[in-house]
Amino acid sequence: MKFVAYERTLQGTGASRRLRIAGKVPGIVYGAGEPAQIELDHNALYFALKKEAFHSSILEMELNGKTDKVLLRDFQVHPWKQLVLHVDFQRVDERTRIKKKVPLHFINEENSPAVKTDKLLINHVATELEIECLAAQLPEFITVDLGTLEKGQSLHVNDLKLDKNVKVVLRGKKNPVIASVAAPVEEEEVAPVAVAPVAKGKAAKKNEKQNKK
Repeated sequence: MKFVAYERTLQGTGASRRLRIAGKVPGIVYGAGEPAQIELDHNALYFALKKEAFHSSILEMELNGKTDKVLLRDFQVHPWKQLVLHVDFQRVDERTRIKKKVPLHFINEENSPAVKTDKLLINHVATELEIECLAAQLPEFITVDLGTLEKGQSLHVNDLKLDKNVKVVLRGKKNPVIASVAAPVEEEEVAPVAVAPVAKGKAAKKNEKQNKK
């Protein structure tokens, strides 16, 4: 994915506020040299952030006529407005070793014996994994095949088929669960509650007479 950034000369809270009023987003690019202060078109960035690939792919950033490969590292949004406040990118090349969270794409769930035969559910315990690899080998997503899951089984990190150069960052966990088979939740039947008729008092009768008048 490609995007265009522009050099930002003014810095500080006041300058950032004026940028946002003008429909721009302040940002920074660091790594592989001096950090660069940049600004981007807000609407273009806002819709790019809605795309999964923008978060987990190597991006091409055009700045001052030069194209750099970068990785989205962080961004801040307004607590309740649809407004991007700031964005951070990291320059990378083929030799840059990175750690990055990538999404999991589950396939063949409906064809698994657990779902197709036993009518059970498969719980997606994790939706993303943090991996470590060279920037050039960063996968946009990791495919998780659920087609063989049976009743009582779980799928773990060690069961995933990953490239030999891609390592999952476990952070102390030996072999975390990715997906597990679970029984469907049965809804409890609630008995209807009988409501006793409300007797009309003197005040209600008086109001009826006034309405008739």
